[in-house]
This record gives sequence, structure tokens and C-alpha cells, in this order.
Amino acid sequence: MNPTEKALWFVESHLPEAISLDDVAASSGVSRFHVTRAFGAATGRSVMGYARARRLTEAARRLADGAPDILSVALDAGYNSHEAFTRAFRDQFGTTPELVRAQGSTKTLDLVEPILMDQSFLANLEPPRFETSRPFLIAGLGERYSCETSAGIPMQWQRFGPYIGNIPGETGDVAYGVCVNGDDAGNFDYIAGVEVSDFSDLPREFSRVRIPAQKYAVFSHREHISTIRRTVNTIWNKWLPTSGHEIADAPEFERYGPEFDPRSGNGGLEIWIPVKS
Repeated sequence: MNPTEKALWFVESHLPEAISLDDVAASSGVSRFHVTRAFGAATGRSVMGYARARRLTEAARRLADGAPDILSVALDAGYNSHEAFTRAFRDQFGTTPELVRAQGSTKTLDLVEPILMDQSFLANLEPPRFETSRPFLIAGLGERYSCETSAGIPMQWQRFGPYIGNIPGETGDVAYGVCVNGDDAGNFDYIAGVEVSDFSDLPREFSRVRIPAQKYAVFSHREHISTIRRTVNTIWNKWLPTSGHEIADAPEFERYGPEFDPRSGNGGLEIWIPVKS
């Protein structure tokens, strides 16, 4: 089983319990960061966001079936008060526990069912090459995403496009998509940028990232850009668990060379994953 499959099994088999991300990571045999990244790559959701949504979905079913006591449902779902449960329930479903119980139905709710893992990985993931990057500077437009909102990244690149070639200190003809500042909830900062010689004179709205000297496993993605998630999923959930390598605490990034055509999405790119030496 890969880390995401183990995490899914653990969440589903401990659904009524107050599990933590540490618990999920331990059950998966990887670090908190690794399970967060692998789960997001495979499912498009954060680990703990999925666990919360599943608990609330099962609570909604109990309410619709006529549970006599909302507080007991709240406690079983891991909430220590009626008020906290109601807030979380409203955030998830846009309605209240009382209304669902009164209506006796979940038909209007966007329930979250157990995820059935898609076992299809890339059959022909090319073995990576290993490189130690030189330190360099990246500047560009940054946005913060969750696993659920990362589909907005292509629009971010569209906004950044007009800046390319007109950025103070810009060097080379390569663009970078850099992931930094990931947290346990699966949120991360993504910077669409280029290499610059220094950070002076940049537009005020730009984000800045220093890429350190770091060992990387470098993977080629030669298909259309729209299939990149499948490649990333294969790296995190198939290659890494059996590679003997551990993830390093450094930025990971996509490298778009001059052969990449942003208009068509063709030309290929590289995915650089930081690993410990």
C-alpha cells in the first residue's frame, strides 16, 4: 500500500476518534509533510480536511435518520459542544444540524463519500536523475492554495505571462513554479516566477524565493501539462515509498524550459523534488 492508501484506511477505520495528523503519518510510515503532500497529490484534498468532512457526512446521515440528541451526534463526531459542531456543520454543508434533522433527508447536502483510490499510476515514469542545484533567486506572482483550490494555478500563470521578459534583473529563458510554506492542512504558497539576479527594483506585488544549494531528484514530464497531477501522484505515492530517499526541507519546483509552449501546454517540463543527501 502507498502512503495515501494507508492514510485513507486509517481515517476510515478511526472515523469516530479524534485522530491527529501525527497519527495518520505514523500509520502511513512517512513524515507529516510526506503524507500531506502525497494525499493531496492523489486526492485533491487535505488529510485532515477529508477526515473532518467524512465525520460530518456520517453525522448528517444520523441526523437525517432522526437522531434524538444533536449533542450526542456532535460528541461522536469529535466536537465537544453543540455550538462548535453547528459551526463546522454549517461551514461544510451551508445549513444547520437542526434543519437536516427536521427535514429527515440529506438530498440537498454535498456529502463526502469514502475515496476509492485510483490505482492507475504512470506505467512508464522515467527514472529521475539527481542534481545538486546551485543557489538562485526566483521572483514572480505568488498565491496561497489548498489542495482543493490548486486548480487555480493555470490562471495564475496566465496573469504572470505578461511580466516575462520585462522583469528587472531577469536572467535566462526558464520559468519556475515553486511550492513553499506547506502546512499540515495541505495549504501551500505557489510562485509562478523566473530567475533574477537580485531582489531590488521588483514590482511591489511580486513574491521572492531563495532556492538553496540542494540535492534534487529530477523527473521529466513529457506529456501535456494537463496530466501533470498524475505524474506528481506517481512520484509521491509510488516512486518515493520504494526509492529509499527521504524528502528534504526545501522548495520543490517545476522547471519550464524554452521548449515548453505555454499557449498549447506542450513541450514538457521537469519536476524537481528535494531529497536528503
